[in-house]
Amino acid sequence: MVRVTRKAVRERAHEVFRLLADEYPGTAPELCALRHRGPFQLLVATILSAQCTDERVNMVTPALFARFPDAAALAVADPAEVEELIRSTGFFRAKTQSLLKMSQAVTAGFGGAVPGAMADLTSLPGVGRKTANVVRSVALGLPGLPVDTHVGRLARRLGLTSASDPVKVETELCGLLPPEEWGGLSLRLILHGRKVCQSRTPRCGECLLAGVCPSAGRVGGGTAHVGARAGPRAPAAEKPSSRRRRSQ
Repeated sequence: MVRVTRKAVRERAHEVFRLLADEYPGTAPELCALRHRGPFQLLVATILSAQCTDERVNMVTPALFARFPDAAALAVADPAEVEELIRSTGFFRAKTQSLLKMSQAVTAGFGGAVPGAMADLTSLPGVGRKTANVVRSVALGLPGLPVDTHVGRLARRLGLTSASDPVKVETELCGLLPPEEWGGLSLRLILHGRKVCQSRTPRCGECLLAGVCPSAGRVGGGTAHVGARAGPRAPAAEKPSSRRRRSQ
């Protein structure tokens, strides 16, 4: 069995990042599909996106943000009104409690401003490491690499990690690229996982990463063009759309 060196993994990570950046251009805020204005609205939208599509969240948040535009307003909201506004996102009662408690904590503990430190973010009710990394990398301009099911799956298929624990995956990926690239890598892996490198039926024959992916053609019966450095681009069938299973 051939042992892959850390240097080789790092070189592969840089090539993966380059290819994905060409395919999915833009900054982390531009790549994020959750529509928002500012860190607080992104935090709310990310909490709502648990077990829900970004498209559905974007249908719900305009009315929610019009009624409760900031932490101070949402902190004192009538739970029944919030539940009605977010009902279609699923698990609306639990999400309402998370949103209200999070808003109260932001208001009482941080003067209404979403904090940037990881420890402060994860101290907020309903906010785990993945959500915190989304807010840091997209809305606060800070290093953050959110690991969802897409990121973990692609990172393992690409041979960038063998870990299954999201925190370990995050740590290993962060060691391969500079901090300013973490957020963009996560969002691009998510986009590519949705469009091409799907869980059960990866479209290896259309994958631009086939030339650098050790799993190309070996998962789900996909057929890969392994000889090329990079396969043909996937057709632009879907708008960039961000995250999740999505909560913690």
